[in-house]
Amino acid sequence: MKHVYSGAALLIVFLLVSCGQLAKGASKGSTQEAVVQFPVFAVSTTQAVRGQIRDYLSLSGDIVSGTTVDAYSDVAGRVIKLYVTVGQRVQKDDPIAEVDPSRPGMNFVPGVVKAPIAGTVVALPVQLGMTISQTVPVARFSGAGSLEARTYVAERFISKMRVGLAVELSLDAYPGRTFYGRVRELSPTVDPVSRTMEVRISLQNENALLKPGMFAKIKIVTEEKSGIVKIPAAAIVRRYGEQYVFTVETDPKDPAFTVAKKQTVLPGILIDDQVEIRQGLDAGAQVVLRGQSLLEDGVRVRVVDTTPPLKAAY
Repeated sequence: MKHVYSGAALLIVFLLVSCGQLAKGASKGSTQEAVVQFPVFAVSTTQAVRGQIRDYLSLSGDIVSGTTVDAYSDVAGRVIKLYVTVGQRVQKDDPIAEVDPSRPGMNFVPGVVKAPIAGTVVALPVQLGMTISQTVPVARFSGAGSLEARTYVAERFISKMRVGLAVELSLDAYPGRTFYGRVRELSPTVDPVSRTMEVRISLQNENALLKPGMFAKIKIVTEEKSGIVKIPAAAIVRRYGEQYVFTVETDPKDPAFTVAKKQTVLPGILIDDQVEIRQGLDAGAQVVLRGQSLLEDGVRVRVVDTTPPLKAAY
């Protein structure tokens, strides 16, 4: 049936309905009743459903360490041993490095630098053989489970932001998998150059799959509604300042046929080609999805294709 729509597919299908018959045996000059043509329009329909709809901002950002702690040596001297590498996970008080404070003619016991917290090594500013003081960090750690995502929201969307909003993230490293988080902090200032505000997002990092430095596609859910009527946005006709849809109903004058019924609607949230209908349409109604541009209220229609309804949860 889908081939009906190719090219000028949704054209009028004419159904000839005879309103009378030619008089049998009538003379040459006798009159005959006219044959009336009722246009029947081929349409595709879908069903209005009651469910959930969410509005969100689509952004991008980076996975970063939420908190970092530096480890320092208690003595100045030369680094003679490193026990860890970047990316390695450690426990509190695990040895990180040894620093030898010996001087010419004076030998001392090397000092051991220990991890101040349990976490992941994200940087090693020192190298073997380097001479350091007590003010030079030996290693930098990210606290366990303290990863966060950072992104930037354009000034025109700032009014939609608030702490606690739900967030969904997808990463190229894990195709088809969704990670979750919540807005943790909003910057108190707007960058005067980019006109953006920094947003920090706490993450659920199950199985430690997320790593600092990863790039993420971020959805911040700014509004969520349940129990609303929704349809595909393509079903709505906008003409002369009106917004309406056509539903398919049985012709009250002739139950053998179906007709298009014009329904003025009040749309709400529009996201990903799904639109909330605040007024004018009930769940379960059969809505014309394709072919509605040719319709008028009350014309006869023939349903040649049916599209599955939207998912209730979104």
